[in-house]
Amino acid sequence: MLLRSLSSTLRSYLRKGTSGLTAFCPLQTSKGKSCLLISVCDYSSYSEVKQRTYWQYLKRKIIAPPAPPYFHVCQVGDPVLRGIAKPVNPSEITSPDMQKLVKTLIKVMRKVDCVGLSAPQVGVPLQVLVLEFTEQKYNESSLHLREIRQLAHFPLKVFVNPSLRVLDSRSFSFPEGCASLSGFSACVPRYQAVEISGLNEKGEPVSWQASGWPARIIQHEVDHLNGVLYIDKMDSRTFVNSCWMESNE
Repeated sequence: MLLRSLSSTLRSYLRKGTSGLTAFCPLQTSKGKSCLLISVCDYSSYSEVKQRTYWQYLKRKIIAPPAPPYFHVCQVGDPVLRGIAKPVNPSEITSPDMQKLVKTLIKVMRKVDCVGLSAPQVGVPLQVLVLEFTEQKYNESSLHLREIRQLAHFPLKVFVNPSLRVLDSRSFSFPEGCASLSGFSACVPRYQAVEISGLNEKGEPVSWQASGWPARIIQHEVDHLNGVLYIDKMDSRTFVNSCWMESNE
């Protein structure tokens, strides 16, 4: 029955002619006639978006999908990463939902071993971010890396409704990665020093002046709140897959 229904649907598309098919999938022959079979086959090949399997579909029919805030990091392609995050009502910062969001951000940031995370990256389009560069991470970095990238460790910091002010407009380019583009990195120019101001998880005013690597982390995370990813600012010739050498083994 399913195959007969599909066949009937395809025949109905064929009977509609060029205009009906062009709207469905705009591939045409040199004579201007739409090629349904070619269009249907080719559509998924250049769409690049991986479709759910039948079993994944059945699983979601039985078990509800997870709801934000997620305990994983959203990957590039998810619309939430390209939207503008909304400000949080200061009176709601201490609410159970907001406290859950902050705790989830911290937990996921540490789970994936990154140095910053924004609320959109866990599926919540709100102006909240967390930052942390531990002393252990700092000590694991080489002396050369510490010097050239101006590394500096800092404790956990939470910012709600942050605003950014440039203190030193000199620009320096170094490799950056992102948990939302897992496995890739590229050189990105960033300002040398900035000041970030906002509210902490208790709703108290906080600000922080940072330079070097901490300033880079701040700028990266604030970009997320504006729907901007590092690939929008990168030197495209430096974009690499971190496992490219392993692929050649």
